[in-house]
Amino acid sequence: MKIPLILASSSPFRQSILKKLNLPFNSFSPNIDESPMADESAEQLVLRLSELKAKSAKQHFTKGLVIGSDQVALHNDVILGKPHNKENAIKQLCRFSGDKVTFLTGLCLYDIESDTATTIVEPFHVHFKVLTKAQIEAYCDAEQPYQCAGSFKSEGLGICLFERLAGDDPNSLVGLPLIRLNQLLAERGFDVLSLQSNC
Repeated sequence: MKIPLILASSSPFRQSILKKLNLPFNSFSPNIDESPMADESAEQLVLRLSELKAKSAKQHFTKGLVIGSDQVALHNDVILGKPHNKENAIKQLCRFSGDKVTFLTGLCLYDIESDTATTIVEPFHVHFKVLTKAQIEAYCDAEQPYQCAGSFKSEGLGICLFERLAGDDPNSLVGLPLIRLNQLLAERGFDVLSLQSNC
């Protein structure tokens, strides 16, 4: 690629997902305030933060296509926080039993030189099995998902909590919707498959 690809994230999960495209990229940790604004919807929040993260690349780079992403999890239209301890994780997972959690993942592709950005939100739904408290406690002890919004790690043992997943791109659940990213790159003239010969 003549224009460098840049990931505005230090998340090892997002970096590993982006590596699936088999393109070279740089990454950095965006330093932005992620606090929600008054009366801001979950969708507005992830759109704004994805774009802020991508545009913060201007502090480090003079050109490139920057990928910014942010994610929230919702249950009954309430944004889920990190549980931080086992007691809170058990409470969250008990509420989800037999119910649905929706992930909204914001994705921004920002061109530093032209100062133009395209930002979208990709939804993904996780339907939980009916779970016993003993199952939930066993899961928490095994995986200790206390720094994960929603109290589970879908890329690990958390998959055993689910009845089914519904969405266009399973990568969205881990934080980077690759199908939509591929489309946004194509709109900017970058065909990921054609670029493989240049890697």
